[in-house]
Amino acid sequence: MTPPAEAPATAPADARAAAERFPLQFARTRRFSLGVPRQFTVSPDGARVLFVRGTSGTDPVSRLWLYENGAERMLADPVGPRLADEPSGEVPPQELARRERARETSSGVVSYATDEAVLLVAFALRGTLWVVRCDGGEPRRIRTPGPVVDPRPSPDGSLVAYVSDGALHTVRADGTGVRTLAAPDGEQVTYGLSDYVSQESIGRSRGYWWSPRGDALLVARVDTAGVRRRYISDPADPERPPRAVPYPAAGTPNAKVSLHLVRVSGERTDVRLPTAAGPDHPEGAWTDRAFEYVVSAGWDSRGPLVSVQTRDQRSVHVLEVDERTGGTRAAHMTHDPAWVSLRPGTPLRLASGALTVAARPGGDSQGLDIGGTPTPAGLEVREVVGAVGGRVYFTACEEPTETHVWSYAADAPEEGFVRVSGAPGVHTASVGGPTVVLDSRTPDGHTVTVLRAGVPAGRIAVLAEEPLVTPRPLALSLGERELRSRLYLPSWHRPGDGPLPVLLSPYAGHGMRLVLKVRTWWVAVAQWFAEQGFAVLVTDGRGTPGRGEAWEKAVHGDRLTAVLRDQIDALHAAAALHPELDLTRVAMRGWSFSGYLAAAAVLRHPEVFHAAVAGAASIDRRLYDTHWEERFLGHPEVFPEHYSRNSLLDEAGALVRPLMLVHGLADDNVAVAHTLRFSAALLAAGRPHTVLPLSGAGHLVSQERTASGLLLLERDFLRKSLGL
Repeated sequence: MTPPAEAPATAPADARAAAERFPLQFARTRRFSLGVPRQFTVSPDGARVLFVRGTSGTDPVSRLWLYENGAERMLADPVGPRLADEPSGEVPPQELARRERARETSSGVVSYATDEAVLLVAFALRGTLWVVRCDGGEPRRIRTPGPVVDPRPSPDGSLVAYVSDGALHTVRADGTGVRTLAAPDGEQVTYGLSDYVSQESIGRSRGYWWSPRGDALLVARVDTAGVRRRYISDPADPERPPRAVPYPAAGTPNAKVSLHLVRVSGERTDVRLPTAAGPDHPEGAWTDRAFEYVVSAGWDSRGPLVSVQTRDQRSVHVLEVDERTGGTRAAHMTHDPAWVSLRPGTPLRLASGALTVAARPGGDSQGLDIGGTPTPAGLEVREVVGAVGGRVYFTACEEPTETHVWSYAADAPEEGFVRVSGAPGVHTASVGGPTVVLDSRTPDGHTVTVLRAGVPAGRIAVLAEEPLVTPRPLALSLGERELRSRLYLPSWHRPGDGPLPVLLSPYAGHGMRLVLKVRTWWVAVAQWFAEQGFAVLVTDGRGTPGRGEAWEKAVHGDRLTAVLRDQIDALHAAAALHPELDLTRVAMRGWSFSGYLAAAAVLRHPEVFHAAVAGAASIDRRLYDTHWEERFLGHPEVFPEHYSRNSLLDEAGALVRPLMLVHGLADDNVAVAHTLRFSAALLAAGRPHTVLPLSGAGHLVSQERTASGLLLLERDFLRKSLGL
């Protein structure tokens, strides 16, 4: 590793010292995620709040906590005397895969589930099953024949369901009576688990759901026999065998997912899901009416409720399931000529039977229909977070740099839509009874406030470390499209000090915004690069959420052209406002989609971009998964031109600028094959470039030495490439 270069001599000594320590802090805190409370569950009476969190901003072990009567109490400590004394098992492969999909960076109690009253809590620890009660007592291990994944108590707390070796089991809460409810009926079949696409691209992480009475479960059966395999190995450990990952790449077969009603007594009824959409389904050059995706499922007091989506993603049906016969009835249907956007938390059915579903309330706003009442036009809904009685809570933004918590009482419509959160920033919530746990990220930091009947009643501690660099972003709205941007300048830079090389550090892809009124890890990283002597520009352009349907779907059929255009327009508009930006020295860095964008920037616009760092770049769109990639580009056999236009392999010969390619060798989301094939194409074209393989790293780089060293290597490469 090259020795770290020093910050420019004009920086104050204390700023230089803090900036030099930042990469290690960034890595040690796992992107400042350690010590942050998360996964809140509020009891129906609002008296108790469960969550997981470590004990400090550098503690990588998550504990289970209870907030009650204004105080926190630890319920389960994986490194404490009782839990740590038990023989240590291995985390099951299915749980490791779930954590990778969730981008989980800690160990210990990383997930849990409760009974309806939020009194009994179940969790898995290194493959063993544990339960603990909120009203007293120590954690208690329940012994099972095999390793445990995703344990969930029944609503009354008498049973705990779990998955082991692909089979769904139950055990009594006292540890007796283990029973197998659904066992694999094929070599590549599992019950009770979610498939790769549902976890990674759809957002459905669960594979089974209890009935409210606790007498039955709605269970997903997943058959991956027809799915092509990828093999992930660790070249640094050549004696370890590769692991096989069923990965449905664009245009290839998906896993077959079916649903089944399984009684605790042993009877089983198949859910008769519709096989294809009807005549209302939008036609197109590629039309696939088959319902291949189960995008959501649940079971409330009125029965099971399921959503299915067609392979071409242009139809979504919400289905009511008859729990006696397994028959289904369409309760709501949505169609779109591009793709139907999936709104997390929907559909939601209230006790009255009223549905909350995704809708376009006016113009091209992405909103909700709550029991027949649309959200106001211009309010961009992000997620439904829950309901209490007839009141629905959701997050939405009026301005794309903020997200607030809102509520609407379907049983008291005269109250209208009420904004729950106040301060500028990004807020979300968990609800139960009269209690709202308001999770708020603002420019001042991160807080978690417990509201009771709308009044602050306490706080849950956020123990994350404060970054060693102090972000000082300049808020900009650039060009004719009013591109929301943030410009980060060195703290030591003063007008007249001279030009600064420019580093673009966007994400700019579907489903994520970086230009937000928050202080979070990417804001700190942008400021750190600024302290190294760059002017750092971050822009959310077309394709990102929060600015309407047309804005988000401007990338349909072409994932690069409009996105790159917006980055270039923002760069030029920012330079017009800030002449210190040196347009003769411009680079882009990014990871995942923005890594792909960075590589495209130097290939397609070398007159603008003079260097790039492309991490985990999805170079060949044919290698990405079905649901994600076909959403934008369609089927590769029908639209080969879409995939050719958006894949960079054939453009390797155009490289004339310095390019560093970085990739984790254990990445099962964006396979390292993207980078290796691109590097081979660059070599064949005689184009010099740098390749940095990260041994043992997945899509999220969490190893401390690797993550800290990577920031320094990026900095040194960019400095050298831009002559800084």
